[in-house]
Parts: sequence; structure tokens; C-alpha cells
Amino acid sequence: MNEKPRCGCGHSVTGFCMGWHALSEEDYQKKKEAYELKQQNKER
Repeated sequence: MNEKPRCGCGHSVTGFCMGWHALSEEDYQKKKEAYELKQQNKER
């Protein structure tokens, strides 16, 4: 099994487990912003 497990914790921006379950809302927002910025930079 090489697929990432699906995640329903509400802290996954991809729908797959990212290990963000225990993040506080503040930490989650910071991680989410960094992830989205990284994704935008990949598209350029």
C-alpha cells in the first residue's frame, strides 16, 4: 500500500493525511498559508 491515507480531520488542504491533526487553529492557518504560497510558486 503506497497511497497516502485519506483524512477527514478538517486540517488537510489536500484531502490526504498531512499530519496536521493536532495543530492549533493559529498554527494550522500558518501552515496552510505556507502550503498555498508554495503551490502558487510551483505554478509559475
